[in-house]
Amino acid sequence: MKTIFWNVDTQYDFMRSDDSFKGTLPVEGARSIEPNLEKLTELAENEDIKVVNSADWHNKDSAEFSDEPNYQTTFPPHCLTETKGADYVPSTQPKDAYKVDWQQESVDAKAVTNTRNIVLYKDAFDVFEGNPHTEEVLSTIAPDRAIVYGVATNVCVDFAVQGLLERGVEVYVPTDAIKELPGLPLEATLDAWQQAGALLTTTDEVSNYI
Repeated sequence: MKTIFWNVDTQYDFMRSDDSFKGTLPVEGARSIEPNLEKLTELAENEDIKVVNSADWHNKDSAEFSDEPNYQTTFPPHCLTETKGADYVPSTQPKDAYKVDWQQESVDAKAVTNTRNIVLYKDAFDVFEGNPHTEEVLSTIAPDRAIVYGVATNVCVDFAVQGLLERGVEVYVPTDAIKELPGLPLEATLDAWQQAGALLTTTDEVSNYI
């Protein structure tokens, strides 16, 4: 079984809301999962596991931005290109990554194959919609299984889990390494994942699946 890790949007604007950094769209409680995110990052490095890291990477005219956001399909501006808010927090910072911008024309398949960390910059909740190269990257890697974690559970993580399952990849989610946005259905999201075939696990149990 070829296993990869799939790190969803663990960026400053989502992960921080304190004196160190005031994220523009912080996920409540996201800081609490960082120790587990760090464990997963270290496990991937120690075991030489490829990590696909998705990241919001928006221009000011992004379709999901609104002056009157409903926090379901529209949100305040966040993760603007080339800002600290769009950077990964230290616990998940990809080392020596091959970066695939949604605005670029093509992908270097050799770089995808030979680089352990891949960053997929996206302009939509769904990484398969928000980056036109995601399908090619996934098919080049051709994993059997993905360990998915990050934020937010009921938005971008949900799209990643469902998208990978739909493409025939086994999905395992350490539920102590994800965090949800309040006001959106968490239990319904987790139930839908399980019904679709995902397995819910914990950070400490992930080593059993690699």
